[in-house]
Amino acid sequence: MTAHPAISPEEARQHAFETVKRSKTSFGPGMRILSKPRREGMYAVYAFCREVDDIADEGGTLDQKRKALAGWRAEIDRLYRGVPEYPTGVALLEPVEKFNLPKDEFFLMIEGMEMDAEGPVVAPGLEALFAYTRRVAGAVGQLSMPIFGAPAGKVSDDFAISLGDALQFTNILRDIEQDAGEGRLYLPKELLEKHHCPMTPDEIADAPGLPALREDMAKIAREKFSHARNALKSLDWKILRPALLMMGVYERYLDKMTARGWDNGQPRVTIPNHEKAMIAMRWLAAPKLERQEAHA
Repeated sequence: MTAHPAISPEEARQHAFETVKRSKTSFGPGMRILSKPRREGMYAVYAFCREVDDIADEGGTLDQKRKALAGWRAEIDRLYRGVPEYPTGVALLEPVEKFNLPKDEFFLMIEGMEMDAEGPVVAPGLEALFAYTRRVAGAVGQLSMPIFGAPAGKVSDDFAISLGDALQFTNILRDIEQDAGEGRLYLPKELLEKHHCPMTPDEIADAPGLPALREDMAKIAREKFSHARNALKSLDWKILRPALLMMGVYERYLDKMTARGWDNGQPRVTIPNHEKAMIAMRWLAAPKLERQEAHA
């Protein structure tokens, strides 16, 4: 007998909204400018990403995490049969049908969380790192593009995946010390070897070669931002404004880190809310001009 959800669609939508609200995510302002159906679709996608990420990052044994993520795999299968059971699964039902969201991208996101859950990621090869960012960031972009109203095809794929890589590499740069404190080291093995840096999280923060490694990582992030901007030339930027708001903020993080230099021991870069609001306003009005001004 098929189980029926113990929550109504309206309650499910409220659950997704509350998940976004509690998280205080930087994606929030971008989602709020969407029309109601698209906004609710993004809230549901975000809630899914938040919940599987919490499974990977929060307490519990490896076996418990595996079972919980397997439970989400089963829920995605139920979702695409039209019989979700989880509150967020119910919230996703209408967006999946309305926007034709790709099922495989949900599974890719779960794969990324499985990579984190199986044990802290430490010094992956560059190919493995890109496989990871494709899952934890690219999948978000690929699920978001149909909700925004972007056309299916290579250009949209290139934009979503390049921007996902750029955001993730910027996050890695911002969070090296914080990640190391949690036993993680997302810096690629090839760059660690190139700059004679240790392969262990507990030694990375003071490594003499770390500043030069950070600079190389920043170059990769900038290349990915550039690839996203090139793809944007063939898309209607107005429908992608939620993504562009994030692009503007994260390029600002990268600019600030670059401007102060890459010396060890510096605090994590932050952007105050009023500055984020100014960035958002510029991107809403003229995204390409805003980036030109950043280098003026």
